This record gives sequence, structure tokens and C-alpha cells, in this order.
Amino acid sequence: MARRLQGPALVVAALTLVGVTLASPNSAGPVPGGEPVAASVPPQAPAARKSRVPVRVSAPGGPGDRIALRQLVIATGEDDFGLATWKSVLDSLGSPYDVLLADRERLDPAKLAGPDGIGRYNAILLTDNALLKARGGGKYTSVFDDAQWQVLADYERAHRVRQVALNAAPGAGPDEYCLRAKGETDIGKNPAQLTLTPSGAKLLDYLAPDVRIPLTQSYLYETDLKPGCSAEPLLSFEDSVAGVVAKSPDGRERAALTFSTGPDALSTVLLGYGLVRWATHGVMVGEQRHWFTVDVDDWFNVTMRLQPDGTRAVFRLDGPEAATISAQQKELRGKYPLADGFTLNLPYNAGRFQNWVPAACSANGDEDSLSRYSRCLAGEFRWINHTLTHPEMNDTSYDVSRKEIADNLRLGTAGGLAVPGEILKTPEYSGLGVYNPDRESTEPPTDFGLAKSNQAMLDAARDLGVKFLQGNMSFAGHRPGCFNCGIHHPLRPELLVVPDWPTNIAFEATTPEEQSTLYNAEYKQGLDYTAVINAEADVSLRHLMNGSAYAHTLHQGNLHIYQPGRSVAFDWITATVDKYAKLYRVPLKTPDWTTLAHYTRDRTAHFTELAARHDAIWDRTHNTVSYTPDGVTALFVTGLETREATDADQAQPDEGEQYGSDSVSRLDLTAGNTVVVKASPRT
Repeated sequence: MARRLQGPALVVAALTLVGVTLASPNSAGPVPGGEPVAASVPPQAPAARKSRVPVRVSAPGGPGDRIALRQLVIATGEDDFGLATWKSVLDSLGSPYDVLLADRERLDPAKLAGPDGIGRYNAILLTDNALLKARGGGKYTSVFDDAQWQVLADYERAHRVRQVALNAAPGAGPDEYCLRAKGETDIGKNPAQLTLTPSGAKLLDYLAPDVRIPLTQSYLYETDLKPGCSAEPLLSFEDSVAGVVAKSPDGRERAALTFSTGPDALSTVLLGYGLVRWATHGVMVGEQRHWFTVDVDDWFNVTMRLQPDGTRAVFRLDGPEAATISAQQKELRGKYPLADGFTLNLPYNAGRFQNWVPAACSANGDEDSLSRYSRCLAGEFRWINHTLTHPEMNDTSYDVSRKEIADNLRLGTAGGLAVPGEILKTPEYSGLGVYNPDRESTEPPTDFGLAKSNQAMLDAARDLGVKFLQGNMSFAGHRPGCFNCGIHHPLRPELLVVPDWPTNIAFEATTPEEQSTLYNAEYKQGLDYTAVINAEADVSLRHLMNGSAYAHTLHQGNLHIYQPGRSVAFDWITATVDKYAKLYRVPLKTPDWTTLAHYTRDRTAHFTELAARHDAIWDRTHNTVSYTPDGVTALFVTGLETREATDADQAQPDEGEQYGSDSVSRLDLTAGNTVVVKASPRT
């Protein structure tokens, strides 16, 4: 349900993805003790040693066969439909690229290779195979003349560069791709289902082999392959070929899709990464992985419950429900191996936490059962500082802010909760520039931007060792300018704002009836509970498919066990994972919040480095990739050789991970120091 911010609901689109906000009401419990404010954050346990590192080598001699790890997108003009498609793919990967608008700029050899002979691009991405542009009277002609097509072909052949074309019409361009026209289909809202051929399943090996790729609002050229031609079909539509990899008579390798696909189309999200990976031989700056992290806010606290009859009540989980929630996690992991690391994050408010009770998964009438069970189950979940009493922090003083942050951390830690001191989630994301100046107003809050944050709260957080603040993708002021990045706070650049994905699971909903009633009232629909969960799982699935690393937010009432083994929260979580498992065979990453925050910090540095327009150079003779940065930064690269880490590697903070069949590496770089690493190209 839309997030209730000091009054009525506010529904805000987040980027091009569907998303709405939610949070809990401001309900505070008693503060036990009256202990003094902690002077410092308790030390955290050392991070586990990284399991793999990229292989660094000495720089080889000789120029070799060198090419930059940068893509060239060639479009007919700014209004080219396929330009936005390629940009969406490359921007999400964090891969550097240039755009040539062929109606303004002529292609010549100097644009493709430098005077030193280094190729400027390791992949050519066309918006359609013929680069056709309307010329009036219903006629279309290519914006490239024969000479420009020849320049492109010569470069691809000389530098062994692959080409991918979208929306390829058989016979329309200089390359035929071995395709022969059979017919054409105008696809509307009712999806056409594309399937993978055996070659397609191998090339797109991160997808489930039996995946069905929905195609809507598209124009499809139905084709088959010319006999005796060097080509392999990738995608099928009924008995037609919808995607192909083909080798030209002069040895150039090309791939093509025979349909139009837009930047937000599911076909683009599912196929885009694989096409770029194939085009680059799997060696590229950038990466794609899939993530599913869920925060359940306000643990130990109470939240408002809105019952189907319109009456309100206060709700709080109990201990036996906490045990069932732990069991639901284990059940999900067992049923879906791709989610075998799934673990809930619990932003908690220790104002109601009896951290002195015995840690036991059994009830005791004289003690708070949720505190008792939480101590027993502390290692089953991950814990986040959500402040002691859940106050709005838009104008809290330094002393109040510090006490709320420090006491919550201290009491949680004393109760056996492993809490990262560098992460803070303020109540309802308060103190971060989104508020209603009139406290009594029922109007939606205004996003004033991070510059209007509570300076006192920021100062207190910084002084206590906080490095990362959780924001909300519903608010324009909290949305980073690059994919999977954070925002260095303008008032405290030491603090990185990392946004969450809000969900449309209402914070007041504890049962299916409550969730359905609230959802339908908000959106004037008449969906049953199953349809509501399905719709919300589609939204979260899209975030997972895009590779968004941000956490999704729920609230403690959503975990109420409304019937044995069932909760609204896990109904939605399970539906999301089930949908994902039908599409992919690579795992869902569920990092702890410290790891997630550090990843977004590194992605932010990665995009900053991309803006400097330095190129990583792949020397294919020696099979090495070299890069020289301007500053201290991080860079993500796919397709590097990795090895098991040793104790000696701890001074070198590079990381490597085998994700599916890809090696994904993060290089930590120092200004002016060239790093040379071993490449691991795909065939």
C-alpha cells in the first residue's frame, strides 16, 4: 500500500519501474533503564576473507592485438527507438559506450581505431540491421552509404569485433544474417511467447532452458534460415526463427533479433545482457547479477492494524510467530535452491526489547515472548539500527538523535544481536529532506531534497560511526543518478544514502483480508488476495530481473502468522522467488546490509570512473586487461580469470566471484597505478 507519511498515502513512480512507498506509523515504546548515551559504536566482527581474487600479472611487452573495452551504439538519430533500448541495457550493466548518430555524423576509420592501432570498441550494437530512416512518402533508406558500411565491416574483420542488431528485417541491410522472410506479425498487448533453441540456451545460459520470453507491443519478422548458410537460431516463435547468430563469408560474427524491443520490455531485460556478453566475448567493464534483499521494519515495536471493517488496532508480533518466521525462511531456501542464502533484515527498535531475558525459544508468562525468542533466534536474522523509540527525526536535536541511535545499538548488542554500527535506517526515512512543514497537516509530504535534511541528525550519525543511511526510491531526492549507486549526502559527504524499494504490501496489513481491502481501496480495484500478491510480485520481480541490488521494505505486521505456516510477507516473498526461478538459473544474492552498502559505494565509484572516459585495454595476444585510473576508485569487470585467495591477498582488496558461468571482479584502483589482470574470454 502507498506509504503513509504523516497523513494520507503518497504514490510516486520510481524511475521507469513501478514502485510505491510504505512505512510504519510513528509508535514508540518505553525506554528501559535510562543508561547514558554510548560514546562510541561497538566494534564489529572482522569481515570474512574473500574467497576469490582476480589474477594480476606483469604488463607484457609489445603492442599485441589491443582493443578498448567500450561498446559503440550506432543509431539513425536521437529519436531512434532502439537507442533507448541499448542505453538501458548498458547503463544497468555499468558498461562504457559511445553513441554515433548516423544522421549527423559520418563513420570513418579514425572513429573506430586510434593512430596507435588500438581498436576503440570491442562490440558494435546496431539499433536495426539496416539503420533505416523514414524519408517521406512511406519510404525508408539507410543512413549509412555503401562506403560507411564498408568501413564498419573492415573494422569488425580486422579487429575481430562482433556485431549485434535489433529489429533485423531480412534482406533490408548489407548483411543478410542467413535469414529468409516468411511473414510479419504485429504483436499488441497479448504476448507472443519466444523460446530458446539449444544454441540460444547455451548463449543465454543464465536463463532457465525452458523459459518463455514474452513479447508485447512489438513488430516481429517471421523468418527461417537459408540452407547451407553458416548460422544458428537462438530464439523461436512458433515455427519461425526470431533470433540468430551468423558468420559472414569474410568471417565476421553477427547476431540479430528479428523484432523490435523497447527499453522497458521484458524481452530487453531478459536478452540484453546475454547479447552484450556475446558481443564482447564475455570480457567487459560492468556486470550483472540478481539480488533479493528484504527489510522488515519495526521489530520489537507496535504498528497500526487496519481491519477490514475499518476499525483500527495496535499489533505486535509474539515469540512463537518469530519461530515460525525462521521456519518460513528455511522452507523458502529448501524449496528454491536459487534463494538458498535468503535471510531477512530486521530494522529494530529496542525501546520494547527486554534484552535481559533468557535466550530461549519457549514462552515464559513473566517475560516478553518476542524478546525471549528473538534472543534465541538472533543468528537466524540480520539486524539493522532503526533507532530506539522510532521518532520522526526531521527536527530532532543532536543530543536526541545521538541517544536514539546509540542506545538502540547498545541495547541491541547487549541483547545478543549482531548489529552493524555503520548502517542506520531512520524511522520512515525521516531526517532526509522529505516532510510536511505543518505537523498537523494530513496532506502528503514534500520532497525538499537531501539538502533539507536534519543536520543535527546527520552530525550525530556521523559522530557515532554511521557511514550509510537508508533512503527510499519513491523520493526523487533519494534516487541516485546511476544504477545500483548511492548518493553522497550533500550536507555530510561521508554518509552515503542507499535507497530501498518500497513495496505495496500495506504496513497496516496483518492478514490477507486486510491486505486486499487496503489495496483495493487505494487502487479502486476488486482483486482477490491471490491477484494482489501476484501483482506485487510482478513489481518486485522486475527489480530482480533488472539486477537492482536495493532492499525491499516490509513491516513487522506483515509477518503475522495468519494461519499455520503462512504470513502476508512470505506469501509475497515466495511468489517473487517462484517467478524468478521460472526465468533464471543463476542464484539470487542476498547480502547482509554492510555488504550491500559497500557494493553500492563501489558502484558509485565505478560510474564516477566511467565519467573520466578512461578505457580498459584488452591485449588479446597476451590475454590481459590493463587499466590506469585517475583516482582511488573501484571498477567492476566481467570476464577476468580468478583464483582462490591466500592470506597474502588480504592487503589487496580486489574481489572476484563466480556467478553462474561468469567471473565478476571488483578491482580496487589507485591513481596513476596501472593494473594488469588476466582475461578469461568466452568462446
